Amino acid sequence: FSWSQARIMLPGWYGTGTALASWIGDDASRLALLQDMYARWPLLRAVFSNMGMVLAKSDLSIAFRYADLAQAVPSASEVVARIAAEHARTVDQMLAITGDTVLLADNPALARSIRNRFGYLDPLNHLQIGFLRRYRTGGDDEATAELVERGIQLTLNGLATGLRNSG
Repeated sequence: FSWSQARIMLPGWYGTGTALASWIGDDASRLALLQDMYARWPLLRAVFSNMGMVLAKSDLSIAFRYADLAQAVPSASEVVARIAAEHARTVDQMLAITGDTVLLADNPALARSIRNRFGYLDPLNHLQIGFLRRYRTGGDDEATAELVERGIQLTLNGLATGLRNSG
C-alpha cells in the first residue's frame, strides 16, 4: 500500500496521536509539560475540545462499511484500519494530557447530544451506502438513476446537518 496512491480525505485530527506519542515518548516530564499547558492555556484547551468533539462524532464501524464500497481497491480496508488505529492513539494521548477518562468530559451536554444523534445518523449512513452502491453499479433507467442521485444528495445533507459540521 502506498499513501501517495490514495485519494482520500483524512480527518483533521489524523496524525495528532502519533505526533503526541512520538514527542512524549517515555519522558514523563514532557507529558507533565503538556498537562500543565492544557491546564493553563485556553487556546490548547479549545483545540483539544474541538478535536474531542470531532473524535466523538467519528463512527469507525460506519467508516468500514463505506470502505466496503471500494472493493476494487484492495487496500481500502487497510486505510480505514490505519485511520481507526490513529483514532485510538489520538484519543489515548488526549485523555492522558487532559486527565479525563472519556472524550468531551468537559462538555457532558455535547457528549449526550452527539450520542443521541447517532440513532438518526446510522440509518442515513446505511441508506447512503445503499444509494452509492446502486449508483456505482449503474444500469438503472434515467428516472431511477435520478432518484438514486437525489437520495445521495439528501442523505449527504441529512448527515451534514445531523453532525452539524461535516458529512
